[in-house]
Amino acid sequence: MIAEIGHFALVLALFVALAQGTLPLIGAARNIAPWVALARPAAIGQWLLVATAFAALTHAYITSDFSLLNVALNSHSAKPLIYKISGVWANHEGSMVLWVLILATFGATVALFGNNLPPALRARALAVQALIAVGFLAFILFTSNPFQRLLPAPPDGQGLNPLLQDPGLAFHPPFLYLGYVGFSMAFSFAMAALIEGRVDAAWARWVRPWSLAAWAFLTTGIGLGSWWAYYELGWGGWWYWDPVENASFMPWLAGTALLHSSIVVEKRDTLKGWTVFLAILAFAFSLLGTFLVRSGILTSVHTFASDPARGTFILGLLVIYIGGAFALFAWRGPSLQAGGLFRPVSREGGLMVNNLILTVATAAVLLGTLYPLLLDAVGGGKISVGPPFFNAVFVPLMVPLIAVMAIGPMLPWKRGDIAGALQRLTVAIAIAVTVVLATWLFYDRGTLLAGLGLGLAAWLFVGTLAEFAGRLQLGRAPFGDSLRRLARLPRSAFGMTLAHAGFAIVVAGVTASSAWKTESVQSMRPGDKVTVGGYEYTFEGARRVQGPNYIADRGTFTVRKDGAVFVTLYPEKRSYPVERSQTTEAAIHPTFLGDLYAVIGDPAGNGAYVTRIYFNPLVAWMWTGVLIMVGGGLVSLTDRRLRIGAPARARLGGAAAAGA
Repeated sequence: MIAEIGHFALVLALFVALAQGTLPLIGAARNIAPWVALARPAAIGQWLLVATAFAALTHAYITSDFSLLNVALNSHSAKPLIYKISGVWANHEGSMVLWVLILATFGATVALFGNNLPPALRARALAVQALIAVGFLAFILFTSNPFQRLLPAPPDGQGLNPLLQDPGLAFHPPFLYLGYVGFSMAFSFAMAALIEGRVDAAWARWVRPWSLAAWAFLTTGIGLGSWWAYYELGWGGWWYWDPVENASFMPWLAGTALLHSSIVVEKRDTLKGWTVFLAILAFAFSLLGTFLVRSGILTSVHTFASDPARGTFILGLLVIYIGGAFALFAWRGPSLQAGGLFRPVSREGGLMVNNLILTVATAAVLLGTLYPLLLDAVGGGKISVGPPFFNAVFVPLMVPLIAVMAIGPMLPWKRGDIAGALQRLTVAIAIAVTVVLATWLFYDRGTLLAGLGLGLAAWLFVGTLAEFAGRLQLGRAPFGDSLRRLARLPRSAFGMTLAHAGFAIVVAGVTASSAWKTESVQSMRPGDKVTVGGYEYTFEGARRVQGPNYIADRGTFTVRKDGAVFVTLYPEKRSYPVERSQTTEAAIHPTFLGDLYAVIGDPAGNGAYVTRIYFNPLVAWMWTGVLIMVGGGLVSLTDRRLRIGAPARARLGGAAAAGA
């Protein structure tokens, strides 16, 4: 009965979304106040209905209701509770319900807390959000019903993919979807603004918190996915430029550009059309990622579905939503006034360079991801585009981006002076050069590129701190005055400092772990030793252990440093009887300078096991930097200016205002 309630709630949600997506748009166009006001209760009602459906599906998983086909295919009574719950979204049908729930949550949040928005703009944005929900609710009900019954019900389920039975994968998809779907809110505001014919500083301030929240969630999701790949797959790496990894990275790049571009609109009332374009682009890449994961055109550990009919449906939604958005942009975009003027050497100019590089990087990732698929589709054969291509194209683009990230905030709005900015960055330049030379002289004379990478990280980190110190006038004003400036500083300034500093730490971790990772693969018997990264690993043997729903061979490695025992590592090779598959659980001991990483593989006979030992320098810095970046985003979200309102909206002249 609970499953039927959930199914019926989805049907009702579809009809509510249809009403929410049409009547408020008509009401705003014809100035019918009751229809405009309908958007708020409809958005809240839609959320309640979708939440009811999600709760019903979750109840079925927790109670192991195997009369539902979805539960029978993706759960098992012996699974730990956390994986019964995460099993709800660890499959195609359930993940789509989560997708729509998050979409409705963003709409309901605007309805509840968007009192500072003009009623017509809020109604139009919520209507666009509802039209997106209509397509995906129809997709669920007609192609991916999670409440389909299976009669007679089997005594137990088939279990969940063991790779997904992990805390990292329990939280990775929800955060990823919060980022993906979060950009729908910026998209909806962009469509509402184009319909009205108004894009100004007030609009930019309304869009920024939603874009910032989506960016923070997506950053968290990508970080969790990278962390999971690092310790769960047992290959010693954290990123492989997998097409589905790229599918989440592209909206992140576009969303990062959107965040910086919206600042220019708010502060200087310029780059309006470009910012609207980026809002469309960020959500377009989110939909593209959804299509790649569910169309069956990719073979990846990340993909959910392999049904071409489902992929065709999502492709149709992608064409309708994004094609329609670009058509509206082509029609109304030229009417947007250009706004304030500025010199190329200015803070606006620095942010434009930031946007240009991020956009080119996004295009490069898009090309490398889709080109093999397009070539295969036209009969050109199968090719593989992997890390060598992406590293050769993407990494050089990051060098000027990092350089500008330190210089740009030092420049004033409208017009600036490069020489003056560099003078304030003298300490950053000195430390960066010192890091490069010290790395080359004392650590690695074989390659200068890794030292340059660390130098860039130092340049950005110190330059970010120098910019923050400049805001406080540290060393140029009495300390008491600096403290008073600190107290008055907007939280967005703290957030920017944290985000840029966190990115610098990520760059250092990526550089060191990529350039200086050491590994050793061998067959080891009890008592055998191998030295990796200056640490001596002694294999003490392996024993069979019983887990909640798996059986594992657990190896033991005693690690010594300078003859003294440093740590003991216990990697596992797990077998899941129900799912009839195996996983590798790496044993990792993080240190400040690098991770000790041990993996045990299959038996090699005579008591020997295949083992893989790695030393990954500074790899933990990456996830530390990601956490700091996310923290910066969250701090910026608490900025009072983003919560209490926005400057008065400026009306556009000419045809745009008349059309609105």
